[in-house]
Amino acid sequence: MKKIVLCAAAAALALALAGCGQQEGEAPAADAPQQEQQAPEAPAAEATAPGPVTFTDDAGNEVTVDNPQRVVACMGSFANAWELAGGTLVGVSDDALQAAGWTIQNPDVATVGDFTAVNLEAVMALDPDFVIMTSGTGGRGGDSSQADLRDALVGAGIPVAYFEVTTFDDYERLMRTFTDITGRADLYDQNVAKVAEAIDAVVAQVPAENPPTALVLTTFSGGTRVQSSGTQTGAMLADLGVNNLADENRSLLKDFSLEAVIEMDPDFIFVIPMGNDTEAAMRNLEEATAANPAWASLSAVQNGRYITLDPTLYLAKPNAQWDAAYQGLFDNLYGQN
Repeated sequence: MKKIVLCAAAAALALALAGCGQQEGEAPAADAPQQEQQAPEAPAAEATAPGPVTFTDDAGNEVTVDNPQRVVACMGSFANAWELAGGTLVGVSDDALQAAGWTIQNPDVATVGDFTAVNLEAVMALDPDFVIMTSGTGGRGGDSSQADLRDALVGAGIPVAYFEVTTFDDYERLMRTFTDITGRADLYDQNVAKVAEAIDAVVAQVPAENPPTALVLTTFSGGTRVQSSGTQTGAMLADLGVNNLADENRSLLKDFSLEAVIEMDPDFIFVIPMGNDTEAAMRNLEEATAANPAWASLSAVQNGRYITLDPTLYLAKPNAQWDAAYQGLFDNLYGQN
């Protein structure tokens, strides 16, 4: 975000107030799944000069930052969200540059390792004035928490904040904090408020009767997991009136059972490939299911409602594309009616 140019001609105050140049900020906006998020020009007439901001992060820590310019984001979705809020980055975790869907504006941004194993020395070497980390767990390897790095960062006088984003409401809270820090209320309106309006419009179209049943499967090269309504995609389906059968059969959340899926016979089966090798992930599931002749008898399979979802929208956080994620699920659920 370009610096606000302050016209300070004391002898001609009226002209100075009228003639100050407008600030322009670039924020990557959602375009379409698997496409790079572009950075349209955002008018800065509503921007306020940022100053010290104190907030409580998702780990319960009180954090104060003052117009940070050397920011390190240790999760790809957080890096994208920080730029959507008008912030600048000097360091990111590897997934911010490698995963489909993200575009980092600084061509010289440094990497600080995988988000599951952030390199503390690499972070320190960038001399950051703010570090954004995840307090969540359950990523690749089963644990993406970066909480054990806090003491070293705080001890070095570096503000660090932890966030956990699962639902759109979480993203909304994250972006409120980020845009408070950057002073870009206009970007909150653009990348959050307008997205919320679009989501509300989608949800308003959900039929009041005959809710469909569904299961959400995350598949990877080592196996398959079932998602409850407490997950990212599960929460969206709940908002869209879906009865998630995993909520009624909690044992599925620990141990995937093909027999249990066949017995429940959901109307829809949504599959999200996970990991760097999507083909291997899908092949693992196909081999496990095709081996059972009863799989072909499932209503979802017979009716063309065995659907693979785009991981850039339903596994990674969609950020400014949350509305597109809701719309995609809605179209699959109700567009066939």
